[in-house]
Amino acid sequence: MDLELKGQKIIVTAGANGIGLEIARAFVREGAHVVVCDVDRDALAALSQSDPSLKAHYCDVADRTQVASFFDSALKELGGLDCLVNNAGIAGPTGRVEAINPDDWERCIAVCLTSQFNCARIAIPHLRKSQNPSIVNLSSAAGKFGFAMRAPYAAAKWGVIGFTKSLSIELGEDRIRVNAILPGLVSGDRQRRVLEARAQQRGMSFKDTEAAAFSFTSIKDYVTPQQIADQIVFIASPRGKTISGQAISVDGDTRMLG
Repeated sequence: MDLELKGQKIIVTAGANGIGLEIARAFVREGAHVVVCDVDRDALAALSQSDPSLKAHYCDVADRTQVASFFDSALKELGGLDCLVNNAGIAGPTGRVEAINPDDWERCIAVCLTSQFNCARIAIPHLRKSQNPSIVNLSSAAGKFGFAMRAPYAAAKWGVIGFTKSLSIELGEDRIRVNAILPGLVSGDRQRRVLEARAQQRGMSFKDTEAAAFSFTSIKDYVTPQQIADQIVFIASPRGKTISGQAISVDGDTRMLG
């Protein structure tokens, strides 16, 4: 299927590894031009060998000064913008609210939610010039369910949904689509670390913690980064031109988080 993305200009935050890298690669396979940023300097350095077609920059998207500098460079390299993928996020602390360090709370909100505002506010004037403009924000299954011991992360991801819905209405007159993707249990090191932290908090084995997590899903398997990337590439293509304001779950039919 030709998604008509050849020559499209894409920015992906946290795009040097994990889900972000799969998203960037999926766009490249469709013929798009992609610039990524990340805070992982080792991963950024590795891209020059593994993915030489990707332009990559260091940027902490929670820092508005760094975001402004990154977008200045990225927009010059791309010559415009058709899609912003706000992928950056961190797991945040695991623990009861009264035990959470306020600095950890603020960092989680800054990276998972405020960063999307930081990037969108700069991207929007450039997206208005595109014939196929869109923003895709990464939320989570934690953006629609309560998540005990992970309050900072859940609060941020619920906020992403509100930001997405509000922005889709605000930008509708410009025909800029804004959608959120809500992954469930995603295969990879980050998900393993989250489950390990939960297992330690509850005094359970990793195996039992993993089984408990899957007990709330209909399809008891991990979501792959590639599945998330495929969904994003489709809704960012001209074939998704009337898909906006949606919170799209890719989670094996998760019914709750425990």
